Parts: sequence; structure tokens; C-alpha cells
Amino acid sequence: MDEDFDIPAADGMINDDLDLPDEPPIMKVGEEKEIGNQGLKKKLVKEGEGWENPESGDEVEVHYTGTLLDGTQFDSSRERGTPFKFTLGQGQVIKGWDKGIKTMKKGDNAIFTIPPQLAYGESGSPPTIPPNATLRFDVELLSWTSVKDICKDGGLFKKILTEGEKWENPKDLDEVLVNYEAKLEDGTVVAKADSKKFTFKDGHFCPALAKAVKTMKKGEKVLLIVKPQYGFGEKGKPAAGAVPPNATLQITLELISWKTVTEEGEGYERPNEGAVVKVKLIGKLQDDEEQVIDGLDKAVMTMKKGEVALVTIAPEYAFGSSESKQELAVVPPNSTVYYEVEMVSFIKDKESWDMNTPEKIEAAGKKKEEGNVLFKAGKYVKASKRYEKAVKYIDYDTSFSEEEKKQAKALKLDLVVKLTVACHAYEGFGVQEKALELDPDNREIKMEYKVLKEKIKEYNKKEAKFYGNMFAKMNKVEPANKSAAKEATAVTVSIDSKA
Repeated sequence: MDEDFDIPAADGMINDDLDLPDEPPIMKVGEEKEIGNQGLKKKLVKEGEGWENPESGDEVEVHYTGTLLDGTQFDSSRERGTPFKFTLGQGQVIKGWDKGIKTMKKGDNAIFTIPPQLAYGESGSPPTIPPNATLRFDVELLSWTSVKDICKDGGLFKKILTEGEKWENPKDLDEVLVNYEAKLEDGTVVAKADSKKFTFKDGHFCPALAKAVKTMKKGEKVLLIVKPQYGFGEKGKPAAGAVPPNATLQITLELISWKTVTEEGEGYERPNEGAVVKVKLIGKLQDDEEQVIDGLDKAVMTMKKGEVALVTIAPEYAFGSSESKQELAVVPPNSTVYYEVEMVSFIKDKESWDMNTPEKIEAAGKKKEEGNVLFKAGKYVKASKRYEKAVKYIDYDTSFSEEEKKQAKALKLDLVVKLTVACHAYEGFGVQEKALELDPDNREIKMEYKVLKEKIKEYNKKEAKFYGNMFAKMNKVEPANKSAAKEATAVTVSIDSKA
């Protein structure tokens, strides 16, 4: 941007919370929505590609044109012919940009209407921006480069230069093969190696290499910014290829491949009959919506393949206030439980962006059927999550044919009704069950509880007939659902999630 208009952060912006929504809004071309609750509006002009959004710390590149509400243009990167680059979420631009661009995909073109409190406020930015001005920016997100704070302490940053393959990362015992070149900030090369092998436990060159490689995929190439604590510290490296004390390094690192190494046992003895042994048990569960307690559901979703973790689970996420008979022991009421968990393997639920249109409709039908089973079992929270995910599969239908849109519309209507009823049922039962715990002899609460159960029962009867007739008219939806329901039995373990 030019000297007169550099979209700097206004005073006090850098340390303020950005108050971002949890997820970017789902939008159609031509639609305008508010982002957050501070008056920022976004209108989608052109949809980009993929599904990812940039995050704080990423280096983004955009083209933009800025105008006042009366149409007066005050700046344009397009006219200069040079895209504008900045680091997102670091207060380098006005708040409205930091908030809005986080909701964009690569190639998105959107118009942001930014109120004064997210722009230049009462002071404006003379001479181009008057006080208390609402601004309008036409922004196209050209690209971004992901920059990650690997250790979450500002000591080691990773910028991806070349994307790797698949999703696996090497593990603690694996032997990795890398290329790297390390430089000082003035460009002096202090180390270089091609096809270098090392294991994490042995390390190589400096701590940053092992820590960074654990986050990389095969074929990935990155630029590391290494602060002294992950380089050579206060002493530096006085030998050949010297690194001065307190030096920051720039390391270009490429993960060529790795060899998986399993840990062998020690010695030669084996336990005999009567020996006291400590073992790790790994089991598989049949397809059932109550496979594991909520705490394990939540913990497993944070793990990677091969990861081992000790999980502590509070009573409300375990077996609650009731005694529970398990295979190996009886769990007393209100018990905190501990699990040692190893993620041996998993099969991911296919995401919508990996599906074609028929698959999306079929997947939505499958989730609806899963939700129906849960609803009838009284598991309203889990049912609502299934219905919510089903809606997400078919919520964005611009690529659908007219017939597919018709199917999706009918299915979406059914899902929204079911989701609403499930939420109401959960809230009603939750409140009344709690009241019954506190006052079990309260006649009025018992009567309300009974009425609500009857309403849900009546709803199940009516909706089966009503939506059955509607789907018969719309055609093709139910067969997809039945097919999806059959496929559901192949899942070994399912994870409850809103995502």
C-alpha cells in the first residue's frame, strides 16, 4: 500500500481481543451476512476454492479497493498492480480486516462494510478517511502461507514452502531422512546436509530440527525461524561453522521420508504361569451409539495415530452419579476415572468437500437415520448432533442440479424440524429431570414430564406419516437414506462431534 494509506492498526488495536465467531459463515454468492456482533458485514461476490481459511499468524496476499460509503475511492492495490501482503491477526491492519479475511477461502472475492470501531474510529485517518467513517473494501484473497508457532511460546515458527503428502507425521522412534540448510539472519550459512538420517531421541544439529520434523508430512518443505532457546542458546556454537551467542537461525528443512521403528522388548525372559503382569488392553467395539463414555469421545478426537495418552475423566463425562458395572470392575458413583489410551487406528468420516452431490445427499440421509435411532432411544443431544451434521452436508447447494436441489430441500426441511424437536426435547427433559432429582415428590413436575414424553411420542407417529408422504412426492431421497443406513453398520467406532 502507498505511504498515505497503509491500513495500519489504530491505537490500542494490537492487544484487543478480536471477538471472532467460532466458524466462518456459510454464504452463497450475492448474500450478505454480519460477522460477529460489532457491525462488520460481508457480501460474497465470487466463491473461491477448497474449504480452508487462513488463521492468525498466516501471511496473506490480497488485492483490494477501498471506498467510503458515498463511493469515494481512497486506495486500491489493483490500480498499483501490486498485491498487498501482511500477517493476519497481528494488528498490522485495521480490526475489520483481521476479522473479515479469516472468513475467506482462497480465491474468494467479498465486499466488507466496516464500521468505525473496527476501522479508524473517531480520529479517522486524515486526509483520506474522515472521523467516524464506515468503510467499504472490495477484497480478493489471492493466497496465503501458513505460519505456525510450533511450541506455542514464540520460539520456533514454521512456514510451509511446499505442501507434503497425505496426513501422517513421523513418531518418536522413527528414523527420518531430511535435507536442511541453516543460516544466520545476515545470510551466513552455518550448516548444510543432504539426505541426513537421524532419530528424534538422538536429535541432530539443534533441538528445532526434531521438534519441527514431528509436525511435518512426507515431502513437506518448510522455513523455520529458530529463536536461541531452540537453537544454541546463550553460548552459541563456537566451533567451525560458528553460531554467535543468542543467535536466531533460519533453517530450510525438507522431510524426504522416514522409516517406522517399533520398540522391541528387553532381555530374554517371558512370564510364566502365576506371574503378576501389567499389560495394555486394546479392544474393538461393535457399532453402537453408546460405545464409550463422553470423556473418551472427546479425548480420542484430539489424538493422532500411534499417540499414547493418559486421560483423566471427571464423573460428569464418565459414569455420572450412578454405579456402573463394567467388565473388569464396578465403578462407584461420582468416580473420576483414568484411561491409558493408544490410538491404534481409525477410519475418518468422509467430509463433505470430498464428496460429489449424490454422496452428500446420501451422507445426509445416513446421519438423519443415525439421529432417528438416537432420538428414539432418548439420546437427544447426540441425535441433534447427527441432524446438525446432516444439514451441513447439503446446506451449500450451488453445484446441485435442479432435481438434486429439490431432494436436498425436502431433506433439509425434515432435518431442521427434527433438530428443533430434539433440542426442545433435550432442554425439557434436562430441566425436568434435574428438578425431579431435587424434589422427587413434586407432583407438578412429574405431570409436566409426563406431558412432554407424550408430545414426543405423538410427534414420532405423525412425522413418520407426514414426511413419508412428502418424500414419496419428492422421490429418490428415501432410497438414498436406506442405502446409507446399511453402510452405517461397517463403522467400528464412531465419534460424536458437531464438526
